[in-house]
Amino acid sequence: VLVKNKQLLASGTGQTSRVDALNQAINKAKKFNFDLSGAVMASDAFFPFPDCVEIAHKAGISSIIQPGGSIKDNLTIEYCEKNNLSMIFTGIRHFKH
Repeated sequence: VLVKNKQLLASGTGQTSRVDALNQAINKAKKFNFDLSGAVMASDAFFPFPDCVEIAHKAGISSIIQPGGSIKDNLTIEYCEKNNLSMIFTGIRHFKH
């Protein structure tokens, strides 16, 4: 989900790909002319690669909330540190299969 100023801007749902879900949310937010600069992205599953964080950053999103727990969390952390993005690990995974 993408949030800014206590408002849900868009959500990416029903996708089997995390990248597709994020792109769906970004496109939906842009369709309604929401400004994503300074927005927050929250995910119910960890990021196994920094790809979604990179896409979010390019869209203007500056903060990320995710459960963490990927064996490659360090790649996402490094990307955030290099690009001055804030990221919170909740330690709670909601997406299960």
